[in-house]
Amino acid sequence: MANVRIVTDSNSGITQAEAEKLGISVIPMPFLIDGEEFFEDINLTQAQFYEHLKNDANVSTSQPAVGSVTELWDKLLKDGSEIVHIPMSSGLSESCHTAESLSKDYGGRVQVVDNQRISITQKQSVYDAIELAKQGKSAAEIKEILLKTKFDSSIYISLDTLKYLKKGGRLTPAAALIGTILRIKPVLQIQGEKLDAFKKVNTLKKAKEVMINAIRSDFETRFKSLVENGEMQLSVAYTADDTEAKNFAEEIKETFPDVPFCFTDPLSLSVSCHIGPGALAVACSRIVK
Repeated sequence: MANVRIVTDSNSGITQAEAEKLGISVIPMPFLIDGEEFFEDINLTQAQFYEHLKNDANVSTSQPAVGSVTELWDKLLKDGSEIVHIPMSSGLSESCHTAESLSKDYGGRVQVVDNQRISITQKQSVYDAIELAKQGKSAAEIKEILLKTKFDSSIYISLDTLKYLKKGGRLTPAAALIGTILRIKPVLQIQGEKLDAFKKVNTLKKAKEVMINAIRSDFETRFKSLVENGEMQLSVAYTADDTEAKNFAEEIKETFPDVPFCFTDPLSLSVSCHIGPGALAVACSRIVK
């Protein structure tokens, strides 16, 4: 059976250093900052990114150049390997559709998985793919499994500011102004392919309560059998500062002591540019066995 290589993008939160240890490839996502192109974790660190946001730079996301994707694939396929390519959700970026289109020229040797995840849930998909490859699954088999379990995840995110939703056109100036005056801290959710509103609160404490209750509800309803079978895990994510995230992670562990806790990671910069610093998130995702 052909060796299976795993490819993802930096939206997964997996750094180049981590990728080397895991034996996988991570394509850096490009960003345009005041017209200049940067690449996540190559010449753009998390700290530099938030410094640009702080200075009100014009920040926008882009997708990897076609050539950078195919060159990597060609390199990995030279030894007869197959590829499982796990990009960010097609609902949040065109990079997935581009990869799917490109893969048609590779005769089935490149399997693009649109399992509609991002950040820490996308990272779990990569870990699942690595484990499935170790078990001897083919690229096509890994894709089938990841697609079958793609909706077995949730992310809930609390925002510290409405500024970046307004700046990105996802919120009207009037709504942002009202929210700022009332000190509204929205909780957003990612269920599959979209970043949607979930609930409005006015304190971080309340936001954390809402997110914990949302996870509890998921565990008691749609993920009940997975929790009982030990197939769910929890993670915490944040933007810019991990101080509150570390405290929140401890709270999550105490609240759900029987569910494995995996990561406390920065949120993907592709999400961060729309929500800004000070965001806090909790995620659950299925561990594929």
